[in-house]
Amino acid sequence: VQLQASGGGLVQAGGSLTLSCVASGSIFFEIGNMAWYREAPGKQRELAAVITRDGNTDYADSVKGRFTISRSNAKNTVYLQMNSLKPEDTAVYYCHLISRQDSAISYWGKGTLVTVSS
Repeated sequence: VQLQASGGGLVQAGGSLTLSCVASGSIFFEIGNMAWYREAPGKQRELAAVITRDGNTDYADSVKGRFTISRSNAKNTVYLQMNSLKPEDTAVYYCHLISRQDSAISYWGKGTLVTVSS
């Protein structure tokens, strides 16, 4: 299974970006939770947003009200709409998914860099 993330780039503070991540390959299981994590320079990777297969969402406090996670089960794709971006949102963003039947089955994307200039 491969996860390909896209949509990162350079944006000014206050701007917006939309990240996409599509899962492909031998997906012989039902995809459960899909999530976006981020890793800022010198910091640990943290959860930014997560969405269940049924569409329930949860967000890190730092992004609530600014980021929106969504998914297309038919396309095996997860999105992250990021608005009102701040310099502290600068990070490599990674998508992640787990199997609905077995959470031990999980995959990571390679990450996409988001840089927010002040």
